[in-house]
Amino acid sequence: MSAREGRGEAPSSFDLEGRVALVTGGRRGLGLAMARGLSRAGARIAVADVTSLSEEFERQLREEGTPIEYIQADLSMREEQLGVVPRLLERMGRLDILVNCAGIQHRQASLEFDLDRWDQILAVMLTAPFVLSQGAARAMLEQGGGKIINIASLASFQGAWTVPAYTAAKHGIVGITKALANEWAAKNINVNAIAPGYFATEMCEGILKDPEREPQIRARIPAGRWGTPDDLIGAVLYLSSDASRYVHGQVLVVDGGWLAR
Repeated sequence: MSAREGRGEAPSSFDLEGRVALVTGGRRGLGLAMARGLSRAGARIAVADVTSLSEEFERQLREEGTPIEYIQADLSMREEQLGVVPRLLERMGRLDILVNCAGIQHRQASLEFDLDRWDQILAVMLTAPFVLSQGAARAMLEQGGGKIINIASLASFQGAWTVPAYTAAKHGIVGITKALANEWAAKNINVNAIAPGYFATEMCEGILKDPEREPQIRARIPAGRWGTPDDLIGAVLYLSSDASRYVHGQVLVVDGGWLAR
């Protein structure tokens, strides 16, 4: 009998004890916050990121009680995209939750937009989530099911400004989410997405420091503030847990009310 049951309480449908979660782009920002939240809910965590694991980052996670497996992978490269899930399965034995969060940004007017950067952004933010989802789904089918969560954006619904590759990728990730949900829902694999609004992360550092744009953006957010990475934890726990077992192909917007304006 668990401690929860001993107190006469119903088992939590948000409990992730014994499950394995992989978060791409989980070394910082939104990905790191979601990895920490999943760990606190009981999941064993693996993080895939392009840079090597620093001693400082490893020490910080160890001190706060968030043990992780770290997989270094350049998700702009097809061979490395294909290798992430097999490397995880070799180390951890199973995969129950995949969070496709890795992202990169390049801001440039569309008339001059660098096509090499276009290819790189779509590889990381559109092709890699599809490739990893394929690998994850194969493992999940053998286990009887699983959860795949793609990270979308306000740019999945709007045109954004001078970020055409990012916008194309984020529109595409919503399409992939719905397409995979159609095929895999009956196989007990839930595919959904989270669309964050304006969050105070390194990717938005330039806007946060802009004395003109930052107040304009903040004034447009009904909540009156930018999101913090921890504001995504509730959404990722919901979509990763049994609480969302009948939720398929949805995009959960976490934006402080931006799209409601």
